[in-house]
Amino acid sequence: MLSYLPSQNVSFRTFRLSGFRDLEEWRPILTIPYLLMFMLSTTSNSFLIFLIISQRALHSPMFVLIGLMAAVDLCSPIFFVPNMLLNFLFDWDQISLLGCLIQMFFIHYVGAFQSTLLLWMSLDRFFAICKPLSYHKYMQMSSFLKYIIVPVIRNIILVIMMVSLAGKLHYCMKNEIDHCFCEHMALVQLACGDISINNLVGLLTAVLVPTADFVLITVSYVIIFSSVIRSGKSHSKAVNTCVTHIIVITGSLVFALLAFLSYRIRNNFSPNVRTFISTMYILFASCFNPIIYGLRTKELREHFLKFINHGKVLPQ
Repeated sequence: MLSYLPSQNVSFRTFRLSGFRDLEEWRPILTIPYLLMFMLSTTSNSFLIFLIISQRALHSPMFVLIGLMAAVDLCSPIFFVPNMLLNFLFDWDQISLLGCLIQMFFIHYVGAFQSTLLLWMSLDRFFAICKPLSYHKYMQMSSFLKYIIVPVIRNIILVIMMVSLAGKLHYCMKNEIDHCFCEHMALVQLACGDISINNLVGLLTAVLVPTADFVLITVSYVIIFSSVIRSGKSHSKAVNTCVTHIIVITGSLVFALLAFLSYRIRNNFSPNVRTFISTMYILFASCFNPIIYGLRTKELREHFLKFINHGKVLPQ
């Protein structure tokens, strides 16, 4: 058994994930809601991807981006939910430092990529509404790469920097992570010595990724709605898609900010509440994004209803 006593001569290489540990014998019951959410996420996102791939009418840039969002939402829970369920049921709570860092990288990178996808979607709507005659020119892959390469490089550099710095720390406080997965600050706060650089890089990542993307998304939608109002033309279909994006962005941003601020400002959140918020930041979006897009996007809704009614894929 590893000791939990602080020692400057020991750097733990194995950790215990102890999220919701205070619930004791009630922890296995948490398997039910989390398993149901995981199944909902897997089923809804898989079907949305299948629908978009199988229907030629849905191969436009907007639906390709929605399909990419579904792929991200499908993958993100896989990085922690199965391990978390095994922890709840059988107390399989051990994870190596290397495994923890790998899990941290994928969770944070997928989260950053989701934010960037929402930015790309706002660009798609901007070109569709404000520059309709040049839409296909701007949305050709060769042209669109100019707009996506910088955010992708930004995400990779910041997440690798954050994870690498966490891997260099000396962990001698304890080897118990009060979380269900290896969230950056949940691990870093166990380190001995100065972690100000890690805090700074984590803050920088939050400012340059979700916050910067949110600002750009907001600017694009302000321009879009101003353009619609000035033109006096009906863009109900395009505006409805924008509203769908705004709903998804708002839900994602609220949970992301709560998860981020819970570690960095004085608050009364218990460890259980903090862990719940972090898990919902990933699972809420994964479960409800495909439902929101399916209900509010006319083409997806029509193809879904016809598939249900006929029990087969529509002819191309």
